[in-house]
Amino acid sequence: MVSTLIAPHTETFDAPAVPASTAVQIENVSVSYPVGKKTRKTILENISLDIEEGEFVVLLGETGCGKSTLLRMILGQERPTNGRILVSGKPVERVDSRSGYVPQKYSLFPDRTVLENLVMGPETSAYHILGRLRPGFRAFRKQVREEAFRQLRHMGLQESDAAKYPHQLSGGMQQRVAIGQALMMKSRVLLMDEGFSALDPATRTSLQRLLRSVWSELKPTVVFVTHNTMEALYLGTRLIVLARPNFEDHCGSRVVLDMKLPASGMSLRSNGQEFLDLVDHVEQFSRGDRHPQPSLNGESR
Repeated sequence: MVSTLIAPHTETFDAPAVPASTAVQIENVSVSYPVGKKTRKTILENISLDIEEGEFVVLLGETGCGKSTLLRMILGQERPTNGRILVSGKPVERVDSRSGYVPQKYSLFPDRTVLENLVMGPETSAYHILGRLRPGFRAFRKQVREEAFRQLRHMGLQESDAAKYPHQLSGGMQQRVAIGQALMMKSRVLLMDEGFSALDPATRTSLQRLLRSVWSELKPTVVFVTHNTMEALYLGTRLIVLARPNFEDHCGSRVVLDMKLPASGMSLRSNGQEFLDLVDHVEQFSRGDRHPQPSLNGESR
């Protein structure tokens, strides 16, 4: 039995004292593609979400439910078939600096050092090739490199790692640099797609703690995709589960569970049986075994 703190019938632990600004708006988004001449396969169906600034949102669901597709649309890599997505109040038309992105596989340029990978984004966005001949570029470059070394230390790496190439780093070190690379762009939203799934358990746990620490300190808006329920409950302040209400081809995934989590995170060590009960509860929704029940005012819960 789940305790009242994380009871299945509730979606919110503590209401925010002050209304927050909206970082990401997803308005009635659907995604489908043609299969043959007359039919279409629907991936996502009627997704509407408001993500507040500073939230750590985890998108959870089984493989193929469309969570990575939704993340790529927030980034601007893909477009919805219907509906629209806004970041910082403006529609997403293409990839831009409003959202930083850490993919599942390491995103570092193999022919550039760690330092060069870190500074490339800010330098490229601020100065084109000819612009780097201007007197102001030298001072800007110095400032960016100082920030890169600070970011390197922040990610738990040594200054000596700055001169290394990606192939000289472990998988965990590469992903630390990739997170730092995204943070260097000062984006309003940080998007992560299965960012830790390729790592061994010990390294994965270490990076989960690092990401939690970075979020607690900087409070970026994070949207993190995973299919690991325990990881979702540890990292997120809000959990959104996507699943298909039935398994017909024409039916896409919808939001079947949307719940607030404690800002301090949850874990088996801290919450014991309560945590295990919540894992089981969430996974029932993720598998499609349970669906949101309509409340008296017509809204799902």
